Amino acid sequence: MQFFLEVLIGGLLAGVMYSLVALGFVLIYKASGVFNFAQGAMVFFAALTFVGLQEKFGLPFGVTLALSLAAMVVLGVLTERIVLRPLVNQPQITLFMATIGLTFFIEGLAQLIWGTEVRRLDLGIQDEPIEALMERFNILVSRFDVAAALVAGVLVAVLAVFFNKTRIGRALRAVADDHQAAMAVGIPLKQIWAIVWSVAGFVALVAGLLWGARNGVQFALTFVALKALPVLILGGFESILGAIVGGLIIGASEKLAEVYLGPMIGGGIEGWFAYIMALLFLLVRPEGLFGEKHIDRV
Repeated sequence: MQFFLEVLIGGLLAGVMYSLVALGFVLIYKASGVFNFAQGAMVFFAALTFVGLQEKFGLPFGVTLALSLAAMVVLGVLTERIVLRPLVNQPQITLFMATIGLTFFIEGLAQLIWGTEVRRLDLGIQDEPIEALMERFNILVSRFDVAAALVAGVLVAVLAVFFNKTRIGRALRAVADDHQAAMAVGIPLKQIWAIVWSVAGFVALVAGLLWGARNGVQFALTFVALKALPVLILGGFESILGAIVGGLIIGASEKLAEVYLGPMIGGGIEGWFAYIMALLFLLVRPEGLFGEKHIDRV
């Protein structure tokens, strides 16, 4: 039972970090209807920029964080102005293809500026078991995983309050529901989109720091976004709550599958089990647990 709890808790904590990456997709999709395939590249760019600034200039953590955040806000605003704004009212596939091209551009730009070698990112949180849990419950839980989950959870809660309680958040939801109606009542569509992309850049920075500290700052960080896809499919592309629940389900299920099904099926099940779950879920509820069900009348 103790081993099962260790695996389950580890999976849930990893799932919170998956939710953080998925949140970047949700923010942009809610406000503009664009599936931003470049979110993974933004995570990579953010982490590499943070480490690059630290290595090159030796700046304190707080200053480096502020400069990295400024860089992500600028990247988000420029993306909205140069890529999204000229493609307003174009077919969704056109916008999606634009974000794919943006992915390769951001990846190349990051490596052009800061280099291609793998870097270590130290946030000052040790990846070691929490002694109190070991002594009292004999359960191994990583201190880093708990800290990362707490940071991700606080960020998700703040964004949820921002969307539901603030004036700008209500404007964002109005834009998501109907662009034309939002403009008709005086909501500045272009400014709202710029804010959304800036917030998505901030989310990418937090995700990049946490995942970069976990796996190292390297090109493989861009693939973290692919693990967010099953999270979005389960939770729904338009729901912040769905991103959280979907991440927890994916994180826990893939860890349990690796431990209990892996010996029977073979190794590496953790890498593809989430996609099998998402495929099966699409057959049952394609809009996700918290997504809006669309009914087309003919």
